[in-house]
Amino acid sequence: MGTSMGDVVNLKQFKKRTGREQSAKKAEANRARFGRTKSERVLEEQRTKRAKDLLDQHRIDGEDAS
Repeated sequence: MGTSMGDVVNLKQFKKRTGREQSAKKAEANRARFGRTKSERVLEEQRTKRAKDLLDQHRIDGEDAS
């Protein structure tokens, strides 16, 4: 009753398309991970240093500290 075969797929084109999709995913992950400007990196370092310094200022050192 009208059963037909599936579409013919060119495996070479399929492999290339899958490779491109995987490259795009990897590139997106790298952009999120490394895609910051120098000013953004410096600002983040300054904020981290300031937070660390503030925590160190409240540290209690000595023998009576528990």
